[in-house]
Amino acid sequence: MSVVRQEQALARISSQARIGANVCIAETAIIHDNVELGDNSSIGEYCIIGHPARGEASGKTLKIGAGANIRSHTIIYEGSEFGDQLSVGHSSILREGIRAGVNLQVGSINDLEGMAVIGDWVRFHSNVHVSRGTTIGDLVWIFPYVVTTNDPIPPSGLCEGVTLHAGSTVCTGSVVLPGTQVGVGAFIGAMTRAGGIIRSGALVIGNPAKMVGSVRRLKHVDSGKQHPWYTHHADAYPPKAQSRIAEILAEVETACDEIDSLSPR
Repeated sequence: MSVVRQEQALARISSQARIGANVCIAETAIIHDNVELGDNSSIGEYCIIGHPARGEASGKTLKIGAGANIRSHTIIYEGSEFGDQLSVGHSSILREGIRAGVNLQVGSINDLEGMAVIGDWVRFHSNVHVSRGTTIGDLVWIFPYVVTTNDPIPPSGLCEGVTLHAGSTVCTGSVVLPGTQVGVGAFIGAMTRAGGIIRSGALVIGNPAKMVGSVRRLKHVDSGKQHPWYTHHADAYPPKAQSRIAEILAEVETACDEIDSLSPR
């Protein structure tokens, strides 16, 4: 039997929704049909969970794992599935057809347009736009005002999704063009227009993007911290993530060796 806090008594919760134990739902939230909400979750003020979708996702279940924290004014459509420990900031929209792993963190005012695949331990800052058809690997970082795109000649109805492979980083204000393949552990610098195939371990900057070396060129002089970031930031992740971080690090180090051999520092 579900155990909920008092706020839920005033919220608009469908009788068909399946709510886990020890869930807190704000009295102004709306929970639609076809929602499965895991234990120990929190839904903030004015959220809409399970918003009706059109097309193939219409009437399909929205599954949100245990330990979710969804903050005020966020809307999540039906027909998606999120792993445990989902965290969403204020005023974000997550459309239908998303398949996301564990501990996805979505900042405030994000727009995830749906039909996307997202791995484990992925991090979005605020004001990120993820176009339909995007594929994002494990442990990817996307910083504010990044836009991924999918239409090569808009408006055309064509959809060429972006792929951000595991451990890659896209910095503030960058645009990732339709069909772009960003390799494992690659780093896209701020305000970059990225397109084509970006090799694993590469550091790219500019408009258009140009590879200027491996990610090892990114070093903070005062602290000594240097990319790949997995060597100094792995402790920010839970124990379950450590083996995956080690796998990505090994692949990126090999890729960096190859790039550095082409352009010795």
